[in-house]
Amino acid sequence: MEKDILKIMISEEEIQKKVKEIGQRITEDYKGRDLLVVGILKGCMLFLSDLVKEIKLPLTMDFMVVSSYGSATKSSGVVRIIKDLEREIQDKDVLIIEDIVDTGLTLSYLMENLKTRNPRSVKVCSLLDKPDRRKAAVDIEYVGFTIPDEFVVGYGLDYSEVYRNLPFVCVLKPEVYMK
Repeated sequence: MEKDILKIMISEEEIQKKVKEIGQRITEDYKGRDLLVVGILKGCMLFLSDLVKEIKLPLTMDFMVVSSYGSATKSSGVVRIIKDLEREIQDKDVLIIEDIVDTGLTLSYLMENLKTRNPRSVKVCSLLDKPDRRKAAVDIEYVGFTIPDEFVVGYGLDYSEVYRNLPFVCVLKPEVYMK
C-alpha cells in the first residue's frame, strides 16, 4: 500500500489530537442529554471508534449504511439507504458521525430523512470537510479537518474498499485510481 501513496495529508498524531478535542467538545455540549451516536458505515468506523472513547458521557450507538459513490472516486448524487437504524430516534439527540463531507448531497438527504422521525436534535460530526465540492448546504457542527479537493484514503476512507486500515489520511498517486 505504501507504494501507492503520493503524500500523507494528515498524520496519525494530528488525527488523534483532533479526535480528543472533538470528544471533549461533544462531552460538554451533550451533558445531561440523551445522546445517540449514528455512525455512517463503512468510512466512519475508525473515527467513530476513537471518538466515542473520548466522549465521557453515557451514549447509545446505531449505524446506517448510505451510499452515493459505488466504486467511483466522485459522488454519484444518487443516495441509497442500504441499512437503516435499528432503534427509534424520537426525542433523542442524534449525532451523525461521518468520515468525510464532500458534495453534501448524501448528508443533506440523510438529515432530512432523520428529521422526519422526530428527534430532539440532529447534528453532524465529520472527520473531514471538503467544502470546494459542496453542492448541498449542510451544517457540520464538529469538523476535524477542512481539506482541499483531493481524493483521500486512510483512517476509514477507501478506494474500492482498500486503504481503510491506514492510520493516517493520504492522497493516492493518480495512476492508482485513474486506471
